[in-house]
Amino acid sequence: MSLLWLRVAVLLYGIAALAVLPAALYERPRWRHIAVPATIAALLFHFVSLAEMLNAAHHSLPVDTHETQALLGLLLACAFVIVYWRYRTVSLGIFVLPICFLLCLIPAFRPGQESMPFPQFHTGWIFLHVALLLAAYAALLLSLLASVLYLIQERNLKSKHTRPSAEWLPPLETTDQIALKSLLFGLPCMTAGLFIGSLIAQQTIGPSYFLDPKVLLSFAMWLAYVGMIYIRRHSGLRGRRAIYLSAFVFFVVLAVWSANQFSAVHRFTTP
Repeated sequence: MSLLWLRVAVLLYGIAALAVLPAALYERPRWRHIAVPATIAALLFHFVSLAEMLNAAHHSLPVDTHETQALLGLLLACAFVIVYWRYRTVSLGIFVLPICFLLCLIPAFRPGQESMPFPQFHTGWIFLHVALLLAAYAALLLSLLASVLYLIQERNLKSKHTRPSAEWLPPLETTDQIALKSLLFGLPCMTAGLFIGSLIAQQTIGPSYFLDPKVLLSFAMWLAYVGMIYIRRHSGLRGRRAIYLSAFVFFVVLAVWSANQFSAVHRFTTP
C-alpha cells in the first residue's frame, strides 16, 4: 500500500505544481486554494507512504537512495507549507513543488532494492542523524531558491519599466528573510547531524572513519555553511553574490551526496 499512497502523493504534487503557476504568476487566488490544499494532502499521503515503507522494510530510517529522496521531498514540501503559513506567499512553490514531484516520482514507480552495508546501524540515533542532515539540505535548497527570487525581484525594481509579470514576487525583505532564516534553521540541524554521525562512526568503525571521503567532504560542507552564514550576516550580502555563495555550498552538498559511491561508511549496496 505504501507505493499506492506515494503515487497518490505524486499526483497531488503534480496538481499543486501546476496550480501554483497561475496562483503566483498571474495573481489568481482561486488557484492558490487548489495549490495549497493539494500540497497539504500530498504531504499526508507522502508521510503515510514513507512510514509504511520503512515499517515494511523493518527499519526506521531511509536505507536506499529512493527512500532518502522520498524523505527529502517530504521535508521540502513541509518547508513550503511553513513558508506559506508564515509569509502568505506561494512564489517558492514554483520551484519547490516540481522538485518534490520529481523526487517522489522515481521512488513511486521504480522502488529501490538497496540496503545498508552495516545492519547494526538501524537505531534511533541513525534515524536522527539522517533526518537532521536532510533537513539541513532542504533548508539550504530553500535558501538558494529564495535568493534566486530576490535577484529577480531586485532586477525588476531596478529596471525602468516595471514588468507586470513580476508582481507575483514577494517583497525583497520577505525573500531575504526566508533565505536567511532557512540557513539559520539548517545550521543546527547540520551540526547536530554531523556530530551524531561522528559519535556513531567512532563507536562502530573507529578512528579510521575520519579518512572516509564522505566524512571529509561533510566537514568541508559544514565549514562552507558556517562561512556563508557569517558572510551574509556581517556583510549584508544579497542578490547575485548571495546566489553564487549559496550555489557554491549547494555544489559541496552535491559532492557529499555523490561521495556515497566511494564511501565505505555510507555507500548503499545491492543485496
